[in-house]
Amino acid sequence: MSSKSVAKFSIVLIVILAISYIAAFGINVNGYQIPSALDEENGIRRGLDLAGGSYIVFEADTEEAVTEDNIDSVIEVLRKRLDNQGFTEANVTKQGDKRVRVEIPAIDDPDAAVELLGATAKLEFLDKDNGVVLSGNEVKDAAAAYEVVNSSGKKEHHVKLTLTDEGSKKFAEATDRISKYASGENYIAIALDGVPFSSPSVSERIDSTECIITGEFDSESAKTLANQIKSGQLPFGLKVVEMRTIGAQLGEGALQKSLLAGGIGLILVMLFMIVLYRMCGFISCIALMGYVAIVALILSYFKINLTLPGIGGIILTIGTAVDANVIIFERIKEELKVGKTLRASVDAGFNRAFTAILDSNITTMIAAVVLYLFGTGTIKGFAITLGIGTIVSMFTAIFVTRFLLRQMIGFNIKNPKLYSAQ
Repeated sequence: MSSKSVAKFSIVLIVILAISYIAAFGINVNGYQIPSALDEENGIRRGLDLAGGSYIVFEADTEEAVTEDNIDSVIEVLRKRLDNQGFTEANVTKQGDKRVRVEIPAIDDPDAAVELLGATAKLEFLDKDNGVVLSGNEVKDAAAAYEVVNSSGKKEHHVKLTLTDEGSKKFAEATDRISKYASGENYIAIALDGVPFSSPSVSERIDSTECIITGEFDSESAKTLANQIKSGQLPFGLKVVEMRTIGAQLGEGALQKSLLAGGIGLILVMLFMIVLYRMCGFISCIALMGYVAIVALILSYFKINLTLPGIGGIILTIGTAVDANVIIFERIKEELKVGKTLRASVDAGFNRAFTAILDSNITTMIAAVVLYLFGTGTIKGFAITLGIGTIVSMFTAIFVTRFLLRQMIGFNIKNPKLYSAQ
């Protein structure tokens, strides 16, 4: 028995167990927090069908005629804002001719939901007479940054704006004019929804497509403002006509029952693999446990909303991982039958199966990307878990399983019958 093989096998097993522990219980290292997948507040977010949430009905606050294109624009802007905040499972739907209904999971306070959406988020650059020198429509992009912005040499949180060509021309003309005003009047007030939050002074013409917004920002407030600006402006103001909390549509026990069903299915699949493929099946079970732990850790770390369709996407990719292992093990059996050594059979089996596995996973990823780009709500959530699961399942099926099998051969366990050879 090779001591190197034992050491390598043990290291991989310890890593898988460590990932499983972190996914189940979380970890905090020097203030760097990886939340537990079971942590409802900081870990995996539950979707509207599992955890309930809030819904708000907005109505167009304008005396002008509201067209269908206007409502479609409102829906698109609100969806972008929700996506930027990580609520990919939220639903935004048209209600009547002038209203839009927004359903947000895991938010029990409707007032907090309204604040999250930021109302109209109308950005304007105003002069001393409250004249609009630049509008939010002339801002191409916005991003939170933490850099040195003045001669003090200290870093501070701010928002970096990129202007359109037309916007930069208007901004250059305005700064040229305002820089000539008397001290105390030579400023541009930056206002959100009519409320100024920063009034930097202007001492010279600014002829650039980039500028920054400074103020009393921290990391979160800078990011929130950047997301609001980047999400675009609504064609008109919105007023709240109804808001309330809603309960979980599928009952509080739905998640537990789904996880129980998934766990039972996983155990049955593992037993099937061990009975049919023996030692290879045992190794695939270890890799499969690694797959589950890695997926749970990713979902928890990125706080991805999980609904029943999302759970379905994970279970589907477990089947994909098992299917890849079946293809590999059948190839290994064929190589053993023609008289190759065990190590040569394992290498050849993985090499011959790789193309078929890669093709199937690429087609699955294409489907996941299309669903994410064109889907909404639970469809987008399904696409996220499907894409993550496909990538992780391919990694564990090809690389982890192969590595462990090669180390198993180093244990001098070389009887072909133990590797499902007939």
